[in-house]
Amino acid sequence: MQICLVYDCLYPYTVGGAERWYRNLAERLAASGHEVTFLTRRQWEKKSVHVPGVHVIAVAPRMELYAHGRRRILPPVLFGLGVLWHLLRRGRTYDVVHTASFPYFPLLAAAAVRRRGHFRLFVDWHEVWTHEYWREYLGRIGGRLGWRVQRACVRAPQRAFCFSRLHEHRLHAEGLSGKLTRLEGQYAGPAQAGRRSARRVAVFAGRHIPEKQVPAIVPALAEARRQLPDVRGEIYGDGPERPKVLRAILQCGLEGEVVAPGFVDAAELEEALASALCLMLPSSREGYGLVVIEAAARGVPVVVVAGPDNAAVELVEEGRNGVVAESADPRALADAIVCVDEGGSELRDSAAEWFRRNADRLSFDHSFAQVVKAYAEP
Repeated sequence: MQICLVYDCLYPYTVGGAERWYRNLAERLAASGHEVTFLTRRQWEKKSVHVPGVHVIAVAPRMELYAHGRRRILPPVLFGLGVLWHLLRRGRTYDVVHTASFPYFPLLAAAAVRRRGHFRLFVDWHEVWTHEYWREYLGRIGGRLGWRVQRACVRAPQRAFCFSRLHEHRLHAEGLSGKLTRLEGQYAGPAQAGRRSARRVAVFAGRHIPEKQVPAIVPALAEARRQLPDVRGEIYGDGPERPKVLRAILQCGLEGEVVAPGFVDAAELEEALASALCLMLPSSREGYGLVVIEAAARGVPVVVVAGPDNAAVELVEEGRNGVVAESADPRALADAIVCVDEGGSELRDSAAEWFRRNADRLSFDHSFAQVVKAYAEP
């Protein structure tokens, strides 16, 4: 089968759950004997990039995705135009075009030439934003336009996938055109990752963008230290919010107690996560929350934040594999950290047991089988 995957970011040049999903999907499809093309933006310095068995094509130039903590409009527009031009020329060679819904313009491009190209269109909906969130993100006029573009994408003829109950319900409410399958698994790691004794260190790993609320971790640790004087923090990753994280460390007087080293190599990050007291994920918005599963595989409880746009809470059973804080307020996050500490080794054992019980359902293999089955359906 000739398959074209479309996403504007490629792991490991950009790091995130969706990036790993598409990288794993591309490699597994190629290993299964399919001819796979991956359309993306240029993100690498050298002339070409190697993904085993996959033909990677950059259809848009290398550009910064964010400005002032928000996604810029020009990169996705150029990427959408690049996808449109590619599919106008080569769409007839593909049996399947499988794209992320976001950043929308590539989806609209694929939908526009679907009949001409004679391919079947598959769309992954990691998130569906509400009209209220669009307005908060882009303002009254920009938010209304963004919401209308999203709605047009939802109603384009497609075979859809999503990754949470939250966004499954939203897609149906927005009038999805086509069949929808909820894929529950993205975890592609070992069946049971190595466990370590816990250090009294709360760890965050991910992009420093507004919705992740990373700066909130620092005053939360300052508050938690009132009860746990030796608790420390390690905040990995980078992004537009990192200067706020560094300022918060200085303002709270936690130099040396909370560190933010940026990106580190995989072995160092693995050791930090596996030995953490807890993984902090204070996001206000998550489409899935893969890192929750990765933490549980190592017997590490997580702290997440309740909220109407946070699908990661679906992966947390309170008191079994983590704690759901009421908000990202320092006191609420501090209480959650203290709660994890009080749970001790029993909570770590419980998190590991939660992973064992759910490993098959939450595995990449499980979702991959559903995707391939959908490709084969008439």
